[in-house]
Amino acid sequence: MRIIGGALKGLRLNPPKNLPVRPTTDLGKEALFNILQNQIAFDGIKVLDLFCGTGNITYEFASRGAEQVISVDRSIHCINYVKDTSRQHGFTQIKTFKADIFKYLQLETEQYDLIFADPPYDMNQIPEIPKIIFEKNLLLPGGLLIVEHQSMQNLSNHPAFTEQRKYGHSSFSFFKN
Repeated sequence: MRIIGGALKGLRLNPPKNLPVRPTTDLGKEALFNILQNQIAFDGIKVLDLFCGTGNITYEFASRGAEQVISVDRSIHCINYVKDTSRQHGFTQIKTFKADIFKYLQLETEQYDLIFADPPYDMNQIPEIPKIIFEKNLLLPGGLLIVEHQSMQNLSNHPAFTEQRKYGHSSFSFFKN
């Protein structure tokens, strides 16, 4: 796993093998950030990273100048890894929360420029993620939600859906506020 852009471009991270994760591949992450580079300015944005796992996406946003990145995962081992790695590399803008994502979203009141969700692919509630985020008004005007999921899954029936990009077995679905 490596950071592909920003202040810490090229930094290799080696998370423990025993974390319960399926990290976004470097190919998928590179494609995602190429798309985002043309849509948003990273400096000063507020990001919510749901199902953050190793923090792969969290560090990418922090490296590129996000003002605040909130990383949420239900695994204490993932959260501890993200906290330790953030401290080690001076990412003071990263805050972590150990929580069930759906309970966290029900209680969240902050609004974000960008929300990224990378749930386990076998999770039945993936279509609930955009529904809850838009019902709770968690995106700022013009904000973006990105959900990573299996390519065979279709999330296009949500009214805020804009596009799906496929990268092998993984897809990113984009929703705009």
